[in-house]
Amino acid sequence: MDEVRRFRPALIAWAAGGAGADEAAAAARELAGGLRTVVLVEGGSDQVALEALATRHGRDLGAEGVAVVPLGGATSIGRFLDVCGPAGLGLPLAGLCDIGEERHFRRHLERVGLGSGLTPAALETLGFHVCVADLEDELIRALGAEGVCQVIEAQGELRPFLTFQGQPAQRDRPVEHQLRRFMGTHSGRKALYAQALVAHLDLDRVPRPLERLLAYV
Repeated sequence: MDEVRRFRPALIAWAAGGAGADEAAAAARELAGGLRTVVLVEGGSDQVALEALATRHGRDLGAEGVAVVPLGGATSIGRFLDVCGPAGLGLPLAGLCDIGEERHFRRHLERVGLGSGLTPAALETLGFHVCVADLEDELIRALGAEGVCQVIEAQGELRPFLTFQGQPAQRDRPVEHQLRRFMGTHSGRKALYAQALVAHLDLDRVPRPLERLLAYV
């Protein structure tokens, strides 16, 4: 697990380039031997959700040599594939993205030689899974609006959510849309609810992309 914790920031610094990239690359190469798979996800909330779901299944991804690495945005996928894909570290890869960002993942996977003319089914075969809209949307549909509101109340945020619902821009929108927007209003709130919603999921209703990704790794 310590190797995974050290590998993640080294890989991120290497992919970012600039000052210190050479040292980060050396550290990532040294630590890569202890890894089994690198999972590339768009952001920190995706990482939190996958690791929380693994915990519910009695798994510790870090201890298994699985490094879940947030890209800081889907457009960074190319740089990460360059450093940990076939021309870089050559590590087994998997990933998760929103449907709106699928084109970035598909284009760069093809560019680095991990397929051609990739269809959604072919992406899944490679271990890359796509959320309909985004992960928050997947989790809200899995739990239902009432279930999500119960989680919000348990987090002590029901009053802020009701205030948010009353805003002119939100009043006429479906509650599912309001919930999704609410989770993105404050820094750290997406990660907070990624963990909380996964904790309350019925394991028979796990969103397909998350379930398939965990099964793959």
